[in-house]
Amino acid sequence: MSTALYRLGRWCAAHAWPVIAAWLVVLAAAGTLAGTVGKPLTNEITMPGTAFEKVLTQLGDEIPAAAGGFGRVVLRSDSGAFTEQQKAAVAEVLKTWGTLPHVESTVDPFAAQQRIDASASSLAASKAQLEQGRTQLAAGRQQLEAARSQLSAGEASLAQLKAAAPSDPRIPAIEAQVAQGRAQVSAGEQKLAQSQARLDAGQAQYEDGLAVAEASKGTRLVSEDGRYAVVQVQFDTNAQSVPTDDRARIPATGDPVLKAAGITPSYSVEITQDIALVGPGEILGLSVAVLVLVVVLGSLIAAGLPLLVALLGVGVGLGGAMAMTSLVELNNTTPALALMLGLAVGIDYALFIVNRHRANILGGMPLRDSIPRAVATAGSAVTFAGTTVVIALAALVLSGIPILAQMGLVAAATVAVTVLVAVTISPAVLRLMGTRVVSRRGWRRAGFATPGDVSGRTTSGHAATEEHGGWHVAAVTRHPWLTLLGVVGIVAVVALPTRSMFLGLPDGGSEPSGSSAYTAYTTIADEFGPGMNGPVVAVATLPDASGPRTDAEVLHAQAVVATAFSDLPSVSSVVPFGVSKDTSTLAFQIVPTSGPASEETRTTLDDIRSTADRLDRQEGISVGLTGQTVANIEISDRLAGALPGYLAVVVGMSLVILLLVFRSVVVPLIATGGFLLSVAAAFGATVAVHQWGWLGEYLGVSQPGPLLSFMPIILIGVLFGLAMDYQMFLVSGMHEARAHGEDSRSAVRTGFVHGARVVSAAAVIMTSVFLGFAYSHLVMVRPIGFGLAVGVLVDAFLVRMTLTPAVMHLLGDRAWWIPRWLDRLLPDLDVEGLKLTERLEAGHFDGPEHAAGADHGSDGSSRTAPDPAPVSGGARSGGR
Repeated sequence: MSTALYRLGRWCAAHAWPVIAAWLVVLAAAGTLAGTVGKPLTNEITMPGTAFEKVLTQLGDEIPAAAGGFGRVVLRSDSGAFTEQQKAAVAEVLKTWGTLPHVESTVDPFAAQQRIDASASSLAASKAQLEQGRTQLAAGRQQLEAARSQLSAGEASLAQLKAAAPSDPRIPAIEAQVAQGRAQVSAGEQKLAQSQARLDAGQAQYEDGLAVAEASKGTRLVSEDGRYAVVQVQFDTNAQSVPTDDRARIPATGDPVLKAAGITPSYSVEITQDIALVGPGEILGLSVAVLVLVVVLGSLIAAGLPLLVALLGVGVGLGGAMAMTSLVELNNTTPALALMLGLAVGIDYALFIVNRHRANILGGMPLRDSIPRAVATAGSAVTFAGTTVVIALAALVLSGIPILAQMGLVAAATVAVTVLVAVTISPAVLRLMGTRVVSRRGWRRAGFATPGDVSGRTTSGHAATEEHGGWHVAAVTRHPWLTLLGVVGIVAVVALPTRSMFLGLPDGGSEPSGSSAYTAYTTIADEFGPGMNGPVVAVATLPDASGPRTDAEVLHAQAVVATAFSDLPSVSSVVPFGVSKDTSTLAFQIVPTSGPASEETRTTLDDIRSTADRLDRQEGISVGLTGQTVANIEISDRLAGALPGYLAVVVGMSLVILLLVFRSVVVPLIATGGFLLSVAAAFGATVAVHQWGWLGEYLGVSQPGPLLSFMPIILIGVLFGLAMDYQMFLVSGMHEARAHGEDSRSAVRTGFVHGARVVSAAAVIMTSVFLGFAYSHLVMVRPIGFGLAVGVLVDAFLVRMTLTPAVMHLLGDRAWWIPRWLDRLLPDLDVEGLKLTERLEAGHFDGPEHAAGADHGSDGSSRTAPDPAPVSGGARSGGR
């Protein structure tokens, strides 16, 4: 690997301008495609095959008008209860909103509340009519009984007359009267039966209507004091798929009229959510990273290279991803994750190469020799570390969850491009920088009279053997057992909250305090009940019928379903809101007593499912559940189920990769154990902050709640790759020192002191970038950014720079044990460049393009410098 990268670095340095031009062309092409064929990102999370998706599809097929998403607008009257003038202003705004793109309809809260309130009066009137009908029916029965008595008397008289005087001439007339009486009585009986049937039907409808009213009475759209109202804006598709600009027209057109009428509107997160990739938090984090680069490298020019590599890699990767939206729909979190990782690893990877090159030339190595050697040595570690990140991210495909596969592949592609940029652009730009990669002060400190001029060197120089952190490694190796117990104890305490981890998806309550979405969410919870923020949609399929059902039959079915669910103590109300054309499918809105992010809602959903099963058994009514709350719970459960398998894959992969690199059985076990400690600490800290709310006011957590469902599995994949970075840059130095004759315990110190400074800088840079995303305007990204920031800090400073040296020192030679048969089977990757050093010493790379000692400075002048004795491919020249 190191030999191939040496050739690549030398070629790129020799053809600097063509390499840079080629990448700029690639960037322009990716940007052009993204801008021309790319489509807007979506906030929708789909998961084919889940129950909620199937029910949602059924709802769209059977009742299309009820299938679209909706947003809420909470209206507050500044002067108390809404006045008639304010209601008129609301009606005017609703009429305007109804004409906007993708808006299917709007619900006037005052008219709707009036209908809800009027239903009680209507039921009272129906009850009075039923009582009147019963009275009339009773009177009819009395009249019918009297007629029957008269008829019986007439029949008896007729019989007596016939017996006494069969030929009496009055008999025909009397028979006619009796026959007429029988007909009247029969007609009366039929009329009475019909009246009874109508009364029974009316009674049944009244009872069904009363049941529906009782089930839905907890629903309000205007608060009891008349000061707050909720407008529902129905879209023609799910709210997340409505373009941001179209959603933004709702507040843009509504605010002027509403505010002029003394009404303060607050818009739910479905309307206000911004899916832009970069916000103030991300910019601040990147600024801190740049500041660290300047401090570490001591030069603005040198600091610019890592930034250039990161931005170029991210630009190409994200440009390609956005261009792919012409073929597949991307969630807004997908490029955000790629951006976060691309910036972090891009800066770090270029930093490793630049730092190695600087150490080489400050040690007296010619520029033209130093550049390919830096790429061969530090670049080997960069390539291998980047490969582990790519593999870990691509392995998200194994979860079987489309959005995770999408996020993993886009981020993996971005990291892969960033690695390629680092090992090609870095040597090209370093060649053009010449001696300016080190500041004049840095050259003087290294003992050079002028930049890069060894002939004018005033001292022997110590840049090549500059050490950092010697006191730290001495302390941890002096008391290895105490260090081991201390680190494990600290991590265990930080990881304790992990046992309480509760997964979910963000809602309006996770938005920044004071934002429109947060105000809308909290106002609905306070004034209308927390469950109104996350109602469950139930879709009932009735048993087969010979034809369309009557209104009474539909009402009865609605009453049966609504009563069954409203009887649950954890359900606030049940509202029927849709009937299919063939009357075989009914839609209901079930409002829990708890909010969508509450653990109680999960129990409520279990109770609703049990009731649905009972309806299916007893009434033959099949009920499916959907809605955002149901989707959040189902997605969280599915992700939690995929987590153990993915963790097993990542741990197994970690062992195999490290076995190949370090040719040791023990080192991979140490590294993987450390990785698990870092993951546990990251999980625990994220639970404490984002779920429990500790220090939330300082970390942008307005309302603690469940952690993002995707956070654990993404954090494992990303942190695995980053942990392997630090493992590579520190332990490979120990491996290299041991290969050059040092004993195992001395090699621990040697490898540490040559890599500690750059690993520390890299960790601070990554933490800065990730913390920037911890304050992201994208709610779904915040816990991921925070978890990664904590994970990187713990992994770099506690695990890799404290625990690992202590354990390696404790084990000594046993840390590098490997069975001989396995050692013979494993390929030699030559990550440290030992074979490259042998080839260089043998002159295998000598030639016109690699003339020994020929070098050109930044001003184009020719300089010569003696080539110092190679120290394992430059490994001793600085940290990895």
